[in-house]
Amino acid sequence: MVSGRKRPEKIWEQSALPEMAEGEWRNPPWSDPVRMERTSNMKNQVLGLLRQSKGYVSGQELCEKLQVSRTAVWKAVNQLKEEGYGIEAVKNRGYFLQSVPDLVTEAEIRSCLSTGFIGQNIAYFPKTDSTNDQIRRLAEQGAPDGTLAVADSQTAGKGRRGRGWSSKAGEHIFMSLLLRPDIQPLHASMLTLVMGLSAARACGEILEEQGCEEQIQIKWPNDLVWKGRKLCGILTEISMEMESIRYLVVGIGINVNGTDFPPELKERAVSLCMILGRPLHRAELIARTLKHFEQDYQVFLQTEDLSGLLEDYTSRLVNYGRQVRILDPGNEYTGIARGINARGELLVECDGVLRQVYAGEVSVRGVYGYT
Repeated sequence: MVSGRKRPEKIWEQSALPEMAEGEWRNPPWSDPVRMERTSNMKNQVLGLLRQSKGYVSGQELCEKLQVSRTAVWKAVNQLKEEGYGIEAVKNRGYFLQSVPDLVTEAEIRSCLSTGFIGQNIAYFPKTDSTNDQIRRLAEQGAPDGTLAVADSQTAGKGRRGRGWSSKAGEHIFMSLLLRPDIQPLHASMLTLVMGLSAARACGEILEEQGCEEQIQIKWPNDLVWKGRKLCGILTEISMEMESIRYLVVGIGINVNGTDFPPELKERAVSLCMILGRPLHRAELIARTLKHFEQDYQVFLQTEDLSGLLEDYTSRLVNYGRQVRILDPGNEYTGIARGINARGELLVECDGVLRQVYAGEVSVRGVYGYT
């Protein structure tokens, strides 16, 4: 039986903070409420109103709702056009949003978002080393609970056990959330499972709406799979001070529109575009994932465990009822996965004994099919 206390997936020392990236905030907007309000700029607000409307929105209506001049509205519309938004302007009718580019900018994400606090502060990076590292930098600058870092491409993405990867721009989702929960440190690693469930729900909704009946499944503890091929990976990291949590970072990468994977991954990875045969709008998937996470996170916080999410999580577990191999250093064994418990531990039946496997301490691979 695997023993010992469940550990958070990674603990940072304050002295190990990476250097500030080029272009990073040196006077972050959340340090000044007035400046923070200005950060939600005119362009974001105009885009939000255009997306909400199913027809034309007059310039006068935009001016009245935003309390600005027609010139300010005109400038915001032109900025959006320069970014690739198809906006038709017709005299005496106003503006109509005809098409939306596949962007993951603050303006585009915010126009899709319907959360209370998750993702309400957004830091967008066209290219970055790692969104987890960016959130960590922002956390040290005082960024608030729920802050989102999102990048169009990553050069030094991180996975469990130090695995890394890079990515092309415009293909996938790379994002990380900053959380400042008042929970026990031993419960932190369960947030990986919470995010996994939330992302599975969001991706599953999109597939279902497109007529795909194959369910997105969860490979405990931190991957999403489709027909045994990896779709998504999650990494949770923690910063501690004495015996309490300073903040948590939950990072997630979702294969969305890419179809050209490295040779070593071609048979093991899949994207939503490959499943559906067409590209998807990434900002919409980000917004859906954040909405589900906010709901699931609130359920988790009520008990600091997965009791309120257990049934749904287990129904999506790809390992459930199948033979698995537990790669515990010095103690490799096989058994039948029987789901998870409220603490997020994988339950494995071996020789008539139900063992509890701790996330963050072992790797689990299905003996058949998924590797």
